Amino acid sequence: MKSKIQKLVNFSNKKESKTTIKILAAVLVVFFTATAFKLVDYVELEIGKAIPSADVKMMDISGKEVSLADAKAENGLLVMFSCNTCPYVKLSESRIKEVSKLAKANKIGFILLNSNEAQRTEEDSFDEMKKYARAQGYDFYYVVDKNSAIANAFGASRTPHCFLFDKKGLVYRGAIDDNIKSAAEAKEHYLNDAIVAVGTGKPVKTNSSKSVGCSIKRVE
Repeated sequence: MKSKIQKLVNFSNKKESKTTIKILAAVLVVFFTATAFKLVDYVELEIGKAIPSADVKMMDISGKEVSLADAKAENGLLVMFSCNTCPYVKLSESRIKEVSKLAKANKIGFILLNSNEAQRTEEDSFDEMKKYARAQGYDFYYVVDKNSAIANAFGASRTPHCFLFDKKGLVYRGAIDDNIKSAAEAKEHYLNDAIVAVGTGKPVKTNSSKSVGCSIKRVE
């Protein structure tokens, strides 16, 4: 009788061991997958915060080095993370140019940052940025964010991703509007409304929205 009970105990222990091994194996798979891809949760800059890394110099397509502080105008600064390659940026090109004009009219500086460090030897190289800017008719700053340092400081994760500052700090972050696929079908024009509010000294009604676009290609 004792031998039968012992056999049952041993069998039960073996089953538990196999189950434990399976669980541990699953945990290890998740751990190593997360480690391999270095999953990072980029936390966006908080509303009200001052411009981070404002004095860091970046190479502009003009060949000059400029900082966010250099780009800032009387009423504030609009920082937009962009690139040459993202389809969502290309869908937004007409809006980006409209936003730049609206910012200028409201005495707000505008600067476009290319943070795609992982593609710096490819389509997001400095030379390709210059070609792309010429083709698009850019008349504003378009700079290289080396090692995605400014994107990291802002917690920027997408292209396009917008951050608008007034004289005191961040007043809006997120998308240009509520329809990345079609400017004509957009109903909420978050960024435009925020720019006009800053320019006229009024409170920004919507200070945050979800940025939709391609992920910033960082070197991990």
